[in-house]
Amino acid sequence: MRWIDFENKKPTDSFEGWTPWTDERWQDWQQESACLVEKMEELDAEGKLLRSQGDKEGANEKFKARNKIIDDNSEHWGKLKEWLLALSHGKCWFSEVRDVYNHWHVEHFRPKKQAKNLDGSEREGYWWLAFKYSNFRICGSVGNAKKGGWFPLHGESVCSTFERRCEDSEAHYLIDPTKQCDISLLAFQEDGNVIPLSGLEEWETQRVEVSIERLRLNSYDRLPEARRKLANKLKDLIERFYQKKSAYRPGINEAPRSAMEEIVRQIKAHLHEKEPLSAFANGISFRGMTTNFRG
Repeated sequence: MRWIDFENKKPTDSFEGWTPWTDERWQDWQQESACLVEKMEELDAEGKLLRSQGDKEGANEKFKARNKIIDDNSEHWGKLKEWLLALSHGKCWFSEVRDVYNHWHVEHFRPKKQAKNLDGSEREGYWWLAFKYSNFRICGSVGNAKKGGWFPLHGESVCSTFERRCEDSEAHYLIDPTKQCDISLLAFQEDGNVIPLSGLEEWETQRVEVSIERLRLNSYDRLPEARRKLANKLKDLIERFYQKKSAYRPGINEAPRSAMEEIVRQIKAHLHEKEPLSAFANGISFRGMTTNFRG
């Protein structure tokens, strides 16, 4: 998982791999989002009024109509899929791969209709964020299918509601690829598995462990297998580099130098943020080996 700079890039910005939208197109998209949320707000208010009057059935119908607006307008957030993919160089934001984690979904970080707690019970979802672009993430279908509406909070956390919105204060389990402090909690093993960084607080360790399990970051066999293959490739390259280095004698035997430079080029290519599993490549360490190839 690699950090996605979500705050400083908009669909109107020009960057590699993305043709920017016009300001008018972006404003239109946001205006449509606002209109959809306004309709949902009205239905939610009507439903809560009916519920306060004892009309539970009528209230539920209003809430269903509110949620139907979400179901009927999935193409709206789909318009941002290519932009979201461009932000990650075409990679899943959670697994950091392209093809081995299946096709892409625009995933809602905070679930739209129902949010599942750690024990499987449900609470109302974050319907007011259904069309808010900052709640969107790109996720492969393997992880998204397992995550579903899963979004548990710490037992003592505040819980955001439409009337009392406090998303920034929620203590949620799910690791967020748009938060640098979350990404820093992850470490990698040579066997291809993601693990909590050593020395974390208990809560931080729990966050990593349950996120790994829920997103299938280790249990979907093709994913750790891809990491192992990359680890073996990097290990082989590093071993070859040191073999060449042992024969290199400046001013005496310059022949190995060009081979060393080519090996370094190949290693650095795997460390670049565009490459699949580049966070893994940057984070892994090999026993008995030290590298200085990240510069």
